[in-house]
Amino acid sequence: MDRDPILLTPGPLTTTLRTKLAMLKDWGSWDGDFNAVTARLRSQLLDIVHGQDSHVLVPLQGSGTFSVEAAVATVVPRDGHVLVLDNGAYCKRAARLTQMMGRKVTIVPHAEHEAVSPAELEARLKQDASIGHVMLIHCETGTGVLNPLAEVAQVCERHGKGLIVDAMSSFGALPIDARTMRFDALVAASGKCLEGVPGMGFVFLRKAILDGCAGNSQSLAMDLHDQHQYMEKTTQWRFTPPTHVMVALAEAVAQFVEEGGQPARLARYTDNCKTLIDGVTKLGLKPFLKPELQAPIIVTWHAPDHPAYDFKRLYAATKQRGFILYPGKLTEVETFRVGCIGAIGRNEMSQAVNAVAEALHEMGIRT
Repeated sequence: MDRDPILLTPGPLTTTLRTKLAMLKDWGSWDGDFNAVTARLRSQLLDIVHGQDSHVLVPLQGSGTFSVEAAVATVVPRDGHVLVLDNGAYCKRAARLTQMMGRKVTIVPHAEHEAVSPAELEARLKQDASIGHVMLIHCETGTGVLNPLAEVAQVCERHGKGLIVDAMSSFGALPIDARTMRFDALVAASGKCLEGVPGMGFVFLRKAILDGCAGNSQSLAMDLHDQHQYMEKTTQWRFTPPTHVMVALAEAVAQFVEEGGQPARLARYTDNCKTLIDGVTKLGLKPFLKPELQAPIIVTWHAPDHPAYDFKRLYAATKQRGFILYPGKLTEVETFRVGCIGAIGRNEMSQAVNAVAEALHEMGIRT
């Protein structure tokens, strides 16, 4: 194998050589040049959601989940009540971390093969006036299902409720426009659809709620209000920033803009997804989701109904051929997942389909 394996996962994902090379330089965390990179990147990220007038962008060290936790702790008062729309594993994680921070949580369950229901949300908000915030996972990566962000945002605005959006695997690919939908916080990360490397999250916070966030967080390191205030005052991060991750993301965003921004990225990922689904369906495997619910981010597949099937063997055989798959996240149905995002296109996706076909054949599973 003369190249690194291609990561068919929802992040970390395959990056370009330009992005990798950006990490070869060391940066001083308080140096003016590095602070300029931070300021420029914060502004560029706001541009992607058309949020310059309505939101601020607060970066944070750590994985995307760190930033989800930070957003909830910063935005929701300590005696607050959060409703979590749950149709998968990452929704459940959001509910758990909210609960662990001492906020009251109401979980509205949905089937994993269905999108969450704005109508049901409306009914719940009418029933319980104590709910102050709603938590939505835009693309539930446990299955790949796309949830109706715009419709949920409308319901929340109509009822005067704050909306916290986990847009981890959608930001940069799926359209999100702060001018037409209201959200108090929207969370994303460096190692997803922007095609940077993992290690940094970031949160869009609505300017109108900023002052009210002071003192909400019970964490020093994850207080986004404090992080924002410090950055505005000094241009610096409060604590040691992930310098190499930051400059890699800045380089990745430059390539994102060159490619044509969000519409171009969505077009490439949509083509990747179509290539994958067309190819693997011809092998006799079935996607878990209906087409209208499938986001072009990651596809969940029913495992072959064959006694020889074993995911670990499939994983090893496809890795040997240069592709890394993702295990299923469902508890009751055996599945595996294949990502469509990263610095890859139709050729790589076609090669991935061939790798899966060869792996199944090697396992004695006829396709």
